[in-house]
Amino acid sequence: MSTATLDERQAPYLAELDRFVRGRGDAAPARVRTLREQGLARFQSMGFPSTRDEAWRFTNVQALTSTPFRLGDGVPTNPLPLVQRVALPGAVRLVLLNGRFAPELSDLSAVPTGLKIGSLATALAQGAPECSHLGEASMDGHPFAALNTAFLEDGALIALRKGAVIDTPVHIVVITGGTGKTMVHPRVLLVAGEASQATVGVTLLTAAGEAHYTNLVTEAVIGEQAHVECVFDQRGTEGAFLTSNLHVSVARQGTFRLRTVTLGGRIVRNDASAVLAGEGAHVDFDGVYLVDGSGLVDNHTTIDHATPHCTSHELYKGILDGKARAVFNGRIIVRLDAQKTDAKQTNRALLLSNDATINSNPQLEIFADDVKCTHGAAVGQLDDEALFYLRARGLTEQAARDLLIHAYAGEVLGRISVPGLRQQLERELFRQLERDLAEHTQAGAVPAAGATVDQE
Repeated sequence: MSTATLDERQAPYLAELDRFVRGRGDAAPARVRTLREQGLARFQSMGFPSTRDEAWRFTNVQALTSTPFRLGDGVPTNPLPLVQRVALPGAVRLVLLNGRFAPELSDLSAVPTGLKIGSLATALAQGAPECSHLGEASMDGHPFAALNTAFLEDGALIALRKGAVIDTPVHIVVITGGTGKTMVHPRVLLVAGEASQATVGVTLLTAAGEAHYTNLVTEAVIGEQAHVECVFDQRGTEGAFLTSNLHVSVARQGTFRLRTVTLGGRIVRNDASAVLAGEGAHVDFDGVYLVDGSGLVDNHTTIDHATPHCTSHELYKGILDGKARAVFNGRIIVRLDAQKTDAKQTNRALLLSNDATINSNPQLEIFADDVKCTHGAAVGQLDDEALFYLRARGLTEQAARDLLIHAYAGEVLGRISVPGLRQQLERELFRQLERDLAEHTQAGAVPAAGATVDQE
């Protein structure tokens, strides 16, 4: 890519950043200004990715980078129905509206003992000790994370005190929208003290209207023997853009479980990385996504086994319809001293259309010799014999297809431990499936064995 092309793509974002810094961002604490400068320097040196970059060769983000987004200064019209649509009964709820804490939409009236939750901007201004972890994640190779850091302003801080067991779900709701093409760059910082436990849901919503862009960065620090489950559910409108970067560090005998559910968006890119930094640490990365029309969902994961006796399990399952495209790139690194590593990775995709495409690329980098590492990928259509079996017992073709897809997606959804959120996501996914399957039935289209898959 030429420098001229790169500068042209960066210029609108840099101009918007300058407007932000000279405006409401001018009063930020010194540490925030330093982080912004670091983010800006990394973004300018990397530029936006192109298909010439190995990590982006199947994901063309030109539609995103060529859109003249403006920072979300205003708010979506009447955001309350959006919050009510996803509200979890009994949960502690923090709402980020166009990237900033919205106390009027949040519910922090009954925060359990041992849990600190609130505006990240406020925590930074007050010098909260947990904020020392902000910016620890490397931005190298992650231009959108660098862009997020350049625009650093507000977000959510979640901190669990040592030994705290939080039974109440913690729910972060991120809403993007407003007049014109809006972009937001929210930040979530999660710090779990030793032997603490909690479940955190992060719901990303896009208001109806023009195309909007959400660029989320989440940093999580999991202490010794701490156990955290984090559910990311992404429910963008058809024209929405979403980039998400998660970096988690897990200490000795700590556990981090990630569930990612993607149900909409024009281009969605999820980068999730974990460092197993202490012996006996464990990570689960699970994901399920439904993409139709001409949408694209790209999941890139990296799990770094840096110490011995650690385990990791990955399961990603996709459902593709129309001319949808998906990418899965799963990288497992086993360091030289990380003996007794046990790592499993599975990627599956269900193609409901002859025009759907997925590129699957598992990567194992093993430098130790006493390890168990496996990976597998499977791509196909619905089982004809299973369909025949169900129809022979009185189900219509659509009902039989629906039942099989429900069972397929349920393997991941069933692992979400918060019943209210799990049921909500099941309804949302199956409502979208019902719509897609109805369109197939009306068109008389049945996927054939020629659907496209590229596996490396």
